[in-house]
Amino acid sequence: MISLIVAYAQNYVIGKDGKIPWNLEDDRQRFKKLTLGSVVIMGRRTFEEIYKKFGKGLPGRETIVISNTKAFSGENYRTVASLQEALKTAAGLFPQKDIFICGGEKVYREAISLNLPEKLYITEIQMPEPIKGDAFFSQFNQKNFIIEECQTIENPVLHKFLTYTRKTK
Repeated sequence: MISLIVAYAQNYVIGKDGKIPWNLEDDRQRFKKLTLGSVVIMGRRTFEEIYKKFGKGLPGRETIVISNTKAFSGENYRTVASLQEALKTAAGLFPQKDIFICGGEKVYREAISLNLPEKLYITEIQMPEPIKGDAFFSQFNQKNFIIEECQTIENPVLHKFLTYTRKTK
């Protein structure tokens, strides 16, 4: 199954200067719980932020990095040139694992435009003030999905965990 996982502010901001502009522990825990044991696909800048923090790919996950400018390889991560190649690599090397598209902006945009995700795991964050950013999530056609889960959390800021499942034709 191909899923997409993202957190965005009310104005669809997902990042600023290569970083996530908020700090929500429960969102990180949800991300970890959902993606542990799976394949995560992400762009170079997203991976570089993770690598700065951990010195490797995400623990407990196979990471496929999309980049035309740098090559990354290690115990649980590798580099490919395109989203299509990432999906082929994931299916070929890890056919039993779920696939999560984890960002950034260009990767999300392409995945949505190709109607790839069967599930969307979204965290919508309602900050008191709009967040300024330079990376945004692409809006998707909600008519193509059913909301399977909606959980509202009020602290430390108002946010919702939403799970959308693609409607069958």
